[in-house]
Amino acid sequence: MNRTAVDAEGSWFEPDELAALRRKLPIPYVDVVPVRCDVDGSIRQVGLLLRASGAGSIVRAIVSGRVLIHESLREAITRHVEKDLGPMALPRVPVSPVPFTVAEYFPTPGQSPFADARQHAISLAYIVPVDGECAPQEDALDLAWYDVDELREGSAVFAEMSGGHDVIVRRALAHAGAL
Repeated sequence: MNRTAVDAEGSWFEPDELAALRRKLPIPYVDVVPVRCDVDGSIRQVGLLLRASGAGSIVRAIVSGRVLIHESLREAITRHVEKDLGPMALPRVPVSPVPFTVAEYFPTPGQSPFADARQHAISLAYIVPVDGECAPQEDALDLAWYDVDELREGSAVFAEMSGGHDVIVRRALAHAGAL
């Protein structure tokens, strides 16, 4: 069976059950902007995935996913980084669970800069340096590293992003003093 989420007893929700929950409740997520840093901690590159969107187009995306029941935010961040970038990504998960921004994804376009046709999701966004070898995993088609200077100049890569992920990357760079 295709099972996608864990309930309070540790068993998996059926896809229909998860769809029903998505129609009735905001779902907690983490958004992760993977970065490579200089020795002084300055961001020098941002890693973006290439994946197929639910609408059938190819888009650039950040690491993102649900927080599961009984899972800490740190565990969710680590799980999603390893799921999308591989087990050797070696993420340096922030000590504090305080995000640099909060994004509210709505199923109705235009309600916020963030959109997700499936659900109302509330996502806590983190900048996570990765030190290891990264490679696209699961449904990711590619992983590309973009220099901060390229992104700062209004790179066309932002036009390849959907759902507001470009806003998250811009906010991450501004938060880190890189814009």
